[in-house]
Amino acid sequence: MPSLPTARVSLKGAKTLRRGTPWVYRTELTEAPSTDTPGAVVAVVDPQGNPIGQALYARRSPLALRLLTRKGPNEEKVDDAFFIRRVEAALARRAVLPGRDGLRLVHGEADLLPGLFVDRYGQGLTVQTLSEGMDARKEMLARALVERTGASHVVCRDDASGRDFESLPREVRLLHGEGSARFTYHEGDNRFDVDLLGDMKTGAFLDQVDNHLRAGELGRGEALDCFSYHGGFALALAKHCTSVLAVEQDAKAASRIQSNAEANGRANVKVENGNAFDVLRRFDQEGRRFDTIVLDPPGLAKRREGLATALRAYHELNLRALRCLKPDGLLVTCSCSGKLDRQGFESMVLDAAADAKRPVQILERRGAGLDHPVLAGLAETEYLKALYVRAL
Repeated sequence: MPSLPTARVSLKGAKTLRRGTPWVYRTELTEAPSTDTPGAVVAVVDPQGNPIGQALYARRSPLALRLLTRKGPNEEKVDDAFFIRRVEAALARRAVLPGRDGLRLVHGEADLLPGLFVDRYGQGLTVQTLSEGMDARKEMLARALVERTGASHVVCRDDASGRDFESLPREVRLLHGEGSARFTYHEGDNRFDVDLLGDMKTGAFLDQVDNHLRAGELGRGEALDCFSYHGGFALALAKHCTSVLAVEQDAKAASRIQSNAEANGRANVKVENGNAFDVLRRFDQEGRRFDTIVLDPPGLAKRREGLATALRAYHELNLRALRCLKPDGLLVTCSCSGKLDRQGFESMVLDAAADAKRPVQILERRGAGLDHPVLAGLAETEYLKALYVRAL
């Protein structure tokens, strides 16, 4: 078996890998592997030359190495069959979610497939690659996914900002199938339509499905759903709430909320096309009050240097929402900013409650669903936080 190119890492990098974090940044790379192959598999050694495992190497990304296995090249061959076995294992793990036709099938590092994300919407799949190694293999992976899932379409949704960090071009195209890529999936009793080639993210926000359903169980009275997108929270709330106002700034998404509400017979859902910050400020000033409020903003802190600004924005949102809650009202507040950890998010919410002069009960601390597992040792995989709070 031919030897692999070798990457030598610093003592700090070696300790990081051996503690369980599967990433090495270029600053901890003391000797780059000799290869120009996109997404090459390389052997990784410590400063003394002791083996650590095998990793995907990125030629331009600040994140140089993504560990694949702690076994050496003589113990485990990393080829197409290796990646397909990993995909099959990820699919098998989703057997705990029978009947779900909208879910994540592969969740990157947490499924030991660094930089690969696969979502299912009925008979359609989306593939997103956020590492050079997976980008180089996405055609092969798409074929394997079709064979194992029976999907009619596979859409490449490589248009996320994470591609810029990896110095990879953005693109959206069909990897398998022809024509329209519009599909239907379900969240509990509600049906949603998605355009996998044109909608945001990979089509929808599947990491929030379980939180949508839980909010629907707890919500009552007059409800306000801010940053509603296609109405995941709004339609779930409509089951038990007397009325739901869904606020969404994007006109196309706001129109989709309305059509989804009509398709599901949720006549108590109304839509306002507007900026949630402005709407909350107006309701606060007008003295308008709700029994249930949901805050599910987009990621406000993409990078560590933007965290302070993001915290101010989160504080403003939560302060206004708490002021707009009736006594014993429910606030469901979320953050998908990976750079804001769970403790920091909860501290911000409690500071906002103090400023609003509202005692609060924390009912539940939640995250993403079982199809979005967290990899121990890699905090970035626990990016989604959701707090269910009662304002007294």
